[in-house]
Amino acid sequence: MEQSAIPHWYGPDDDVLTVAEGEDATVYDEDGTEYLDFLSQLYSVNAGHSCERIVEAMTEQARRIPYVSSSKHTPIRSELAGKLVERAPDGLTDVFFSVTGSEANELALQLAREYQDAPKVLSRWRSYHGSTYGAAALTGDPQTRAPVEKHAATTGYTKFLPPLDFGGPFDADTPEELAEKAADHLEWVIKNEGPDSIAALVTEPVGGTSGAYTAPPGYFERVRELCDEYDILLVADEVISGFGRCGDWFAIEGEGVEPDLVTFAKGVTSSYAPLAGVLVNEGLAGMVEDEGLPTGQTFAGHPVSCAAGVAAIDAYEDGLLENVRALAPELESGLRSLEDEYDVVADVHGRGFLWGVEFADPETGEHFFDPRVDEGDNPVSDVLAEARERGVLFGGGRPTVQVIVSPPLCATTDEIDTAVEVLGESIDAVF
Repeated sequence: MEQSAIPHWYGPDDDVLTVAEGEDATVYDEDGTEYLDFLSQLYSVNAGHSCERIVEAMTEQARRIPYVSSSKHTPIRSELAGKLVERAPDGLTDVFFSVTGSEANELALQLAREYQDAPKVLSRWRSYHGSTYGAAALTGDPQTRAPVEKHAATTGYTKFLPPLDFGGPFDADTPEELAEKAADHLEWVIKNEGPDSIAALVTEPVGGTSGAYTAPPGYFERVRELCDEYDILLVADEVISGFGRCGDWFAIEGEGVEPDLVTFAKGVTSSYAPLAGVLVNEGLAGMVEDEGLPTGQTFAGHPVSCAAGVAAIDAYEDGLLENVRALAPELESGLRSLEDEYDVVADVHGRGFLWGVEFADPETGEHFFDPRVDEGDNPVSDVLAEARERGVLFGGGRPTVQVIVSPPLCATTDEIDTAVEVLGESIDAVF
């Protein structure tokens, strides 16, 4: 049957899966075939596919009042804001709600530029921050940025190089040396752009679809020092890495620094309803209190979504965060065993329930296929297809030189073992 709804991230040759039902970490297609969902659909269904607590909270709110204008207060919106501030990094005092992660990042930049009275924003190459015009310009991934900017581009965005441990631009022998070289490069970019022209620096604490890569020890401490020295706001994009995905409420907590803004979406409601937002410090909140906010979004802070958010936070605290912390070593160990077993697995990196398995030719150290510059068949895409045939869904990341492993926070030991086994079988079948 032909579909009238066109999927996003769609290619004419794609074999698009129809998902009809779900339970915990499993989804089912229209024929009842089951799949372990080890990409949480879009790295976002953190509580799993059958959290009754969230469904009941949404239903109760819809019966009470389904919609309240984003220009007004309503109890459930205020309750969620309070819960978010309580769990946010120190120094963040207020919440501006939005609808999607892309819009949250654009809102963060709007606030930062106004507060700093400066036009430029720094972000990393090999990053993903959204696909609207402003968020795509912020994104370092050309597979997103180039199509969006094909006919019109936004200005005021400058990229710097990421501290990649494998295949990165810096020649370093130790993680500490990598952190130092990457931070020195960032300072060079800041000086050459002109510090007074820079409003903010936006970064994912742990790479999301860009590869689940983590920063070397000491890197974020130096980034925070540079932002303080040159009066630049530090924005942590936690759209993917937040709400338990990396083992903490927010992944930036693992870096020992306090950001000035945090953007969030996806896991805040376990994606049971659209919701996003920006957590800001006292200075930014005070600016809006004094000067006002002349723009807004109809569905920002939708009451039914906020009810989902309150219930999702309760669910995360009721065992799901602990489950990630308890089973993350099991997931890491399984994935690293693939690195030991298959010489085409060049690097495994990540944190919590967010991991990247990167592939490269063992003889050259180069990726087999780079979709940013190559044409033809991509063996990593073949690995994903093989895994789907075996009943496990993984993500491809940007660029697709890697497999992203990102299960719901309710995943069990048996499910982790099954997913790792299937990934190994799929690697074996392709390579």
